[in-house]
Amino acid sequence: MNKKIVFSIVLVQIFGLVLSSQYESIFNFGDSLSDTGNFLLSGALAFPVIGQLPYGKTFFQHATGRCSDGRLIIDFIAEAFSLPYLPPYLAAKEGQSFQHGANFAFAGATALDAEFFYERNIGKSLFLVGEIGGNDYNYAFFLGGGIKQLQAIVPVVVGAIANVTSELIEEGAVELMVPGNLPIGCSAVYLTLFGSGNKTDYDRHGCLKAFNAFARYHNHQLKQALDSLRQKYPHTRIIYADYYGAAMRFVHAPLHHGFYGGTLKACCGGGGPYNFNNSARCGHTGSAACENPSTYSNWDGIHLTEAAYRYIASSLINGSSSTPPLMS
Repeated sequence: MNKKIVFSIVLVQIFGLVLSSQYESIFNFGDSLSDTGNFLLSGALAFPVIGQLPYGKTFFQHATGRCSDGRLIIDFIAEAFSLPYLPPYLAAKEGQSFQHGANFAFAGATALDAEFFYERNIGKSLFLVGEIGGNDYNYAFFLGGGIKQLQAIVPVVVGAIANVTSELIEEGAVELMVPGNLPIGCSAVYLTLFGSGNKTDYDRHGCLKAFNAFARYHNHQLKQALDSLRQKYPHTRIIYADYYGAAMRFVHAPLHHGFYGGTLKACCGGGGPYNFNNSARCGHTGSAACENPSTYSNWDGIHLTEAAYRYIASSLINGSSSTPPLMS
């Protein structure tokens, strides 16, 4: 019976990382934080700015469809396993085997034959199941939704993550990494759009406390859901990726991590206190990129720099931000 798996990964997000040869392939599901070219190849926009410099300027020296100046967490994961960078699924050529995995990350839905995974011995594969909800929350907040109002949909979002994870397990996946939300209250776009004249709305690092509390609320609910899945599927290894904790370390001590340009201000943008201007976003007329993106953690107000992704990836590899440790 030709069964179909439908992965509802609209508005998803993903990550992961490791330093061992235990995996022979990686399959990634996510959105712009881990998309290595699917959105660009989809033709969803006629002239997307991610298809031109300064995107990609740091490592690739040309735009690749990645929403950063260079490599993403998923790229560092592949490097850690001595695997090639995951090809975007939309770049597939007829007869391509995807021997070492594939990247399905982009804003959309994907339907795959179950045989796609069965034929690839997925017991030796790492599945990165994205932070389904990051963009769901973003769009709702940007359209005027309140924090209390959006807290009500967190169980729905977390349920979607759990369902996707469960579906992958039912199809044979045994090693999965599921990430939590980033500290959105430290993001240049949130700081610009929801800035407050009340100093008590900010923590001592300049982040918006209420939005970070919302991210922690989501992460708490997600960790509980993953605990339930571990009990239901004791033969699997489900890893929680603590993006929030990893990112807050360099927010707390930016100079220690080499972010001399700061962690709240975007490297590429069109001006303003946080260098985020919705009328002149990175890549558009009126914007400019900083000379050295490695000294910033925020790339374009929404996405992070390669330097920030490298740090988060390293913390996932060494186990300081992964539960259970990714390397074990």
